[in-house]
Amino acid sequence: MFSRTALSYDPQPLPDRFDFTGDEMQQKASEFLEHMRKRHTVRDFTPKPIPREVITTCIETAGTAPSGANHQPWHFVAISNPALKQRIREEAEEEERRFYAGGAGDEWIKALEPIGTNEDKPHLTIAPWLIVVFSQRWGEFSDGTRYKNYYVPESVNIATGFLLASLHSAGLCALTHTPNPMKFLNTALNRPASEKPTMIIAVGHPSAEAQVPSVAKLKKPLSEISTVFE
Repeated sequence: MFSRTALSYDPQPLPDRFDFTGDEMQQKASEFLEHMRKRHTVRDFTPKPIPREVITTCIETAGTAPSGANHQPWHFVAISNPALKQRIREEAEEEERRFYAGGAGDEWIKALEPIGTNEDKPHLTIAPWLIVVFSQRWGEFSDGTRYKNYYVPESVNIATGFLLASLHSAGLCALTHTPNPMKFLNTALNRPASEKPTMIIAVGHPSAEAQVPSVAKLKKPLSEISTVFE
């Protein structure tokens, strides 16, 4: 982690090692693939409570992600407070109304039709937890002096992926929500100007009536998403 002093390189022995056989590697890779294939994005949640410790443990997992120069340029705000969730929903729906009323282009709206989304976001109040992801565009020392963070979008995106995988591993569903602009979140959550909200993640258990759009299960085949050189 970045500091003003003690910037010398201090290598340490690798603390954890895995030495699987080829078959063991394939088995573990296949098991994780099957596990992640069971991850589903839903919009219908139940208000069934989730312990705070589960959420904070998943956030702690996100914090283990690699980052540019190890600056860890992220902050996660977990919210279960009903009044605060209501405020976020009202602000987000106002932004969404502008989006669907013409703020987005016709092509974008058409692309969303198979997903079945609209300006109503009841999941923001029904889901027991919201996690707002902030990216730290710059850091600050205790005296207010700024320092630069590196590869911020890439770093925050990796950490968010860790978070979503961890939530799924805990048996939870998550819905990513990206109203734009989202500046209201800095004020609502008392975050500094150096941070930019990138995503709201609704977290909870799916309701008994939860559905997923059929198009969401259409994934590109391996041949279209990868190229291998040997």
